[in-house]
Amino acid sequence: MSVAVESDRTLSADDRAAAGLVKPLAVMVADRKNPEGRRDIFVVVVLLTAMEITSRFVPDYIMPSPVAVWNAARELFFSDPYHVAVTLVRLAVSVTIAMITGVLIGLAMGMFPSVRPYLKAIVVIDTGIPALSWMLIAVFWFKNPESRIFFILLVILLPFYALNVYEGLRALPKELVEMIESFRPSRWQVLRYLILPHIVAYIFLTTKSVIGYAIRMVIFAELVASAIGIGARMNLAQSTFRIDQVLAWTFFLVILNLLLQALVSGLEKIFLKWRAEATVR
Repeated sequence: MSVAVESDRTLSADDRAAAGLVKPLAVMVADRKNPEGRRDIFVVVVLLTAMEITSRFVPDYIMPSPVAVWNAARELFFSDPYHVAVTLVRLAVSVTIAMITGVLIGLAMGMFPSVRPYLKAIVVIDTGIPALSWMLIAVFWFKNPESRIFFILLVILLPFYALNVYEGLRALPKELVEMIESFRPSRWQVLRYLILPHIVAYIFLTTKSVIGYAIRMVIFAELVASAIGIGARMNLAQSTFRIDQVLAWTFFLVILNLLLQALVSGLEKIFLKWRAEATVR
């Protein structure tokens, strides 16, 4: 009888040890079955294969081969770094100024009820004006191409930050606001200890949402209102029927978008490391 009990204890201990080994192995197998990196690589391989097959049946000015696009990308990388730098500077300055201005307008909309209707009306009207209209207006209003591009990106991106910050203020928990107000804080203390920590997440969310849109807008603005920058170089490639260069610039912009998204996500993890993430099962 004692031997049987001892055997059961040994088996149960072995079962526990086996379960402890099987569980992480199962997690590893599940991760290997559905890795995001492999899916991305698979999509890229499929696209390159489709390009290669299509290039064999159509002229080069319609669909060049991946090798031709790669050679064009190498050529552009060594010949046009100035245009890439100009576009990146324009993008960084415009997004930064639009973010600061939009956050200030959103804070004013949320904290000052007397000016809220007027600011909100201006922002909503701005969102209804097409980007092409702003581009044409900028051509008439500004002589300097840099001023044109900055104005276009500012008026297009600013409403996103203003409205999201305003909605973030409206989403403040009522109980938390009442608790803070019970200590009779100054307006600066409310802004510093309650509002700013709360809206940081909304600022990062807006930035991740507008990065791709901002890249498209700066390229479009350069194509219309500037002689330098990636947009201007793409316009030149189109006029000379260099579709390989157009695709090379396009792939570069896709990679740029992915890198900027990763950068913003990394900064978000640093600034919001205090916030616990909820997992929905």
